[in-house]
Amino acid sequence: MNYRCLLIDHDDTAVDSTPSVHHKAHIEQMHRLGREDQVLSLPDWFRINYDPGLVHYMNEVLRLTREEQQLCYSIWREYTTTLVPPFFPGILPLLKRFSTQGGIVVVVSHSEPDIIRRHYAEQREVPGFIPHLIIGWTGDREKNKPFTWPVETVLDTYALSPEELLVVDDLKPGITMARNAGVTSVGVGWSHQLQELKQDIREYSTYYAETVDELEQLIFG
Repeated sequence: MNYRCLLIDHDDTAVDSTPSVHHKAHIEQMHRLGREDQVLSLPDWFRINYDPGLVHYMNEVLRLTREEQQLCYSIWREYTTTLVPPFFPGILPLLKRFSTQGGIVVVVSHSEPDIIRRHYAEQREVPGFIPHLIIGWTGDREKNKPFTWPVETVLDTYALSPEELLVVDDLKPGITMARNAGVTSVGVGWSHQLQELKQDIREYSTYYAETVDELEQLIFG
């Protein structure tokens, strides 16, 4: 293998969650806020999440009050704790193969750890497979992407060197984290067909994978 540890994103990298969960939650949020006229299309929801990101969108575009943000969070939890998105074909066998050969699989995501753990626990394609470590949202922005705390934590926890890590992500914050931490990254583009986003992450990442097969080739050579 070319790497000892994968730092893999969850939403729209491992699981197809934007159309099946998160965009549906967004529609419900706008409905309950009485802002139906501000509902974003699915392609625009992908664009917002890519850049400038969800926090900026809620604070600077929607300008939500603290109470409105709490309502949105409650709705998001309603959807994420009841709906289970499918894993992209080939991802679970790839991660299992990597782990079986001695690799370390770490999830680094803006989703909360209990939700990520549930997705892995309930999948049936590779029964029993759970990542070695899950770093999810805790409320402290500086402990998640684009900050380098997740990378530093993994390096210390497993006594690894930066060249042994590969960050796998579909969004800019994860790639920014990798660049700032001095580790290799691969941007992936299998969750949507928005060519401007594919081109941007292709140029921003160390490598680019359009398919899971291409990612597997990069990891295993």
